Amino acid sequence: MPALPDMIGITVHNMAESLRFYRLLGLDIPQDHEGESYVEVITPNGYRISWNTVEMVKGIDPSWTEPTGHRMGLAFKCSSPAEVDALYHAVTGAGYTGHKPPWDAFWGQRYAVVNDPDGNLIDLFAPLAS
Repeated sequence: MPALPDMIGITVHNMAESLRFYRLLGLDIPQDHEGESYVEVITPNGYRISWNTVEMVKGIDPSWTEPTGHRMGLAFKCSSPAEVDALYHAVTGAGYTGHKPPWDAFWGQRYAVVNDPDGNLIDLFAPLAS
């Protein structure tokens, strides 16, 4: 049996701030994990996401160096184009940085991009109404 993707791990500088951001996107993350070095949740569609502090990652692999640039992104599917707009404004209104405000993409989706607290690009999208 082949190995299957099972979890996305995000390395973070500030666990509390990162969890606050991802809660705004709708992830059900328990409130009592802010001081931990590792947090994991299972999304409603079965994906696991973990947050790992830089200190924990360096403790496991002392040669780990922080990457630069954007090699991978996370995309959150919204229920409607209006939800893309509302979520973008909720995230930026909470003090997080917007990377690209909502627009109607040529591939048929309402799209927006925000930055998480560690600078990762997070896409918000929904199919445009037909």
